[in-house]
Amino acid sequence: MSKVVDLHKKWIRDSDYRTAFDELKPEFDLARSLIEARLAAGLTQAQLAKRMRTTQSVVARLEGGRIHPSTRTLGKVAQATGTRLRISFESSRN
Repeated sequence: MSKVVDLHKKWIRDSDYRTAFDELKPEFDLARSLIEARLAAGLTQAQLAKRMRTTQSVVARLEGGRIHPSTRTLGKVAQATGTRLRISFESSRN
């Protein structure tokens, strides 16, 4: 069975895949940050959901990048994980 990382390394050589991946990078980065905050707080998805007064499936969708959270929702995640929400803009020039 192939690992996702191995498949990504193979597929990233394809220009269409690379373009799509680059366009979705901000969503992937946000999902990764949400997961890292939860794990650093030592919480399961269910525990985080309880602290946020939502359901585990909502947390799963947030972490899966399937929904675009509002700043209010991100604030709830920060409060529930004992972190601080920081939003910034960076230059897109290389």
